Amino acid sequence: MTAYTRSNAWNSNGTFDNQDLYWYAKGVGVMQSRTLDDPNSWWFFAAIHGEYVSGTESGYPGWAYIPPAPSVPTSPLPSSDVLKQYWNQCQHQSWYFLPWHRGYLIALELQLREAIVSLGGPQSWSLPYWNYLGPGNEYHIPPAFTEQTLPDGEDNPLFVTARFGPKSDGNIYVEIPPVNQDCLTNDVYTGSSPNTPRPGFGGPETDFWHGGGQSGNLENNPHNQVHVDVGGDAPGNGIGGLMSDPGLAALDPIFYLHHCNIDRLWAVWNANGNKNPTSARWLKGPAATGNREFVMPKPGSTAWVFTPQEVDAMSKVDYTYEGLSADIDTTDVLSPVQKRLARFGINHAEVTTMASDTNKPDSELLGAHDHTLTIGSAGVRAAVKLNPAVKNTLLKTLASAAVDQAPDRTYLQLENVRGKRDANKLIVYVNGKLAGSIALFGLRRASLKEGEHGGSGLDLELDITEIIDALHLEQGLGADSLDVRIQPDKSITNGEEISVGRIGVYRESSS
Repeated sequence: MTAYTRSNAWNSNGTFDNQDLYWYAKGVGVMQSRTLDDPNSWWFFAAIHGEYVSGTESGYPGWAYIPPAPSVPTSPLPSSDVLKQYWNQCQHQSWYFLPWHRGYLIALELQLREAIVSLGGPQSWSLPYWNYLGPGNEYHIPPAFTEQTLPDGEDNPLFVTARFGPKSDGNIYVEIPPVNQDCLTNDVYTGSSPNTPRPGFGGPETDFWHGGGQSGNLENNPHNQVHVDVGGDAPGNGIGGLMSDPGLAALDPIFYLHHCNIDRLWAVWNANGNKNPTSARWLKGPAATGNREFVMPKPGSTAWVFTPQEVDAMSKVDYTYEGLSADIDTTDVLSPVQKRLARFGINHAEVTTMASDTNKPDSELLGAHDHTLTIGSAGVRAAVKLNPAVKNTLLKTLASAAVDQAPDRTYLQLENVRGKRDANKLIVYVNGKLAGSIALFGLRRASLKEGEHGGSGLDLELDITEIIDALHLEQGLGADSLDVRIQPDKSITNGEEISVGRIGVYRESSS
């Protein structure tokens, strides 16, 4: 029997009348009272995800430059052995993204529950989740995080100064759209193919991977989008919000409620019948192939080493989510082919039993712009030249698509994207049609030449199947190129331009 239930943070209107939030604040306060080198402290746990305190970072975003509250310590550091064992573990742009963060949440929850019980709080306490895709005004941050004091008059440990919102005005909310849960329509966890790596729902195959490369669908949206929306930038002074940068994000208490919701969406995806990887390389984690192990400090500072196969199902962990059984109904989230057939008057319910795309489909390059582009405040445009033979193959599937045969999917990738700031998004248009928004969470770190992957940057992806199909229906897709326009969501100052190494458009077989 499951011992704990994670509940919606917006219960009791997201105020401190919600006892989950009240006791969360109390537990965070206990952990914040401990020193940086204490494995049971708030600061140590944030550094497990990522940090800018042990290295040579000078200036912001180094932890010494974070404006209080909270007052973030930069010493004493743990021993080098402890630091190497625990710090800078977060898995991003990786198929380990979901299981690593699930273990991370479990470990923090154990720390908080022990602190809460020591204060006389409930032994059944669990981390709440922030479902910004919920009804009403739940896309706003719960009010308990904006109060500077607790009901008893003490400072509120959930309050953060460096949290600026999508418009950099201190109004903290998630923009819907572009934030959505369309990722739930992807029924492949990892969609790599021999020709073109595709991330799938959960991310691309990697070893231990501390960021850089290509996000999975769930990580791309809503995960990255929410990080950038909540963190934002301070108006005028160039300081980014904590949530906007992977090396700062876990210092903000809202981080863990956001990741509870990401974990909940994984549980929803599994409850809908979708399968996690079964390869030993994923199940046993990166340590099985000689890379770093996943390890968390338990209360008392004992080490918990875990693998994905120990946390890959709700039946294996000691908690569930409030209302999970109701949340698995995603009939209002339509796949590209369902949207397409709806335009011909076919009800999407008639196509919900289409053959599942469970095998790793073949992909090939449909077109590319191979020259580096520089994106400033005015944006940039490029012609993506199409390969005639691949285009003809695509057109055949578009012409023959039916209820029992999906058209080939088409994806646009911005490859080797580099830049100096994370708190921005790129808005992409194809032939004047809005393709979508891509958040740049993790961009700065992935662009550092001295970083783990040599500054290769991020690979950013959008599904443009619907646009390509619309162009086909409107004009037969007769042109030999696509007109791609990229516009930053926020202005870009001189010296902080964003570069794109290549634009690639890929056809992915539906068969």
